[in-house]
Amino acid sequence: MLRDEFDVDLDELREKAGENGTLAITRLYLDENASSGLIQAGEAHGFDVQVTSGDVDVKLAVDATDAIHDADLDFLAIASRDTDFKPVLELANRSGIGTLAIAPGEHGRSDALVRAADEAVVLE
Repeated sequence: MLRDEFDVDLDELREKAGENGTLAITRLYLDENASSGLIQAGEAHGFDVQVTSGDVDVKLAVDATDAIHDADLDFLAIASRDTDFKPVLELANRSGIGTLAIAPGEHGRSDALVRAADEAVVLE
């Protein structure tokens, strides 16, 4: 879940997320106000772009929780600065799934996510 102002390199995001194994689910969550350019960029970089009219963070949290229970995951990576995802990382850890918190630059780092995750990285 990223905002335009973070200016995140989507290739770097995929690379960091994929350092722990093969990417099985790669989704980019955007709200209904996302520019068509951002949507197209996400799709061009191989993301399953999810555009929602509701709270984007709720959609990501629900989908991640479903994946923890229903998918055969070894590792869960979440790119966000939103501390609302701390419970999702904790659930994954309790379920024996490794976790990675990806921060969109230093200004987007969440100490709570870093502490909840097995690993944490900051995008350049």
